[in-house]
Amino acid sequence: MGFTIGGIREMRSGARRRGRTVGATEVAEYTGLWGWAVAPGARAAAGVCSCGDTVCDAPGAHPLDFAPEVPPGATPGTAADAWAEVPGASMLLPVGRSFDVLDVTEAAGRRALVRMERMGLPLGPVSVTPTGRAQFFVAPGAAAGLPGLLYRMGWDDAGLDLRALGRGAYVTAPPSDLGGLGPVRWLRPPAPDTAAAPPQARLLLGTLAYICHRW
Repeated sequence: MGFTIGGIREMRSGARRRGRTVGATEVAEYTGLWGWAVAPGARAAAGVCSCGDTVCDAPGAHPLDFAPEVPPGATPGTAADAWAEVPGASMLLPVGRSFDVLDVTEAAGRRALVRMERMGLPLGPVSVTPTGRAQFFVAPGAAAGLPGLLYRMGWDDAGLDLRALGRGAYVTAPPSDLGGLGPVRWLRPPAPDTAAAPPQARLLLGTLAYICHRW
């Protein structure tokens, strides 16, 4: 049995590959150090997804349906062995478990991040995608609570380019490639005090909404 990543067919045998594969170190860090699950994801080249579906609606940005997640707390050896089974896969983080995500334009996100740091607001990880989006990791529940929070803050009818991702969504983890467009990068990498307990969305939302409205 095999699968195709980036046009190269990789055969999966019953024997585990013991060598370190690309991404194994990062997967071990995400699962063992930060306590996040990592799902092996498809890759894309020239808009064609490695899953083989010619009409894939999320090329290079969805989990591989046959590959199990590497669970939170996995040891480096376990993570390396698991990742050796899916050579070439991208790293996807499931949203809605340890964190939700507030997603804005990169320009707004960068300006908001500077402002938040000056204000001393609590911050979790922040990533930027090659599609020009900034993703703020916040406590789970943000997606479900976003409409109510915006309403209470008076931003519900402002037409903001701001959305929340919750349970069932996935974000591409740095430094994996997103849809063949380039790598995702950290603007603010995970830290021990925030990876497992990111801030509540309400603490950041006012600043994000204000910057999104201005820009």
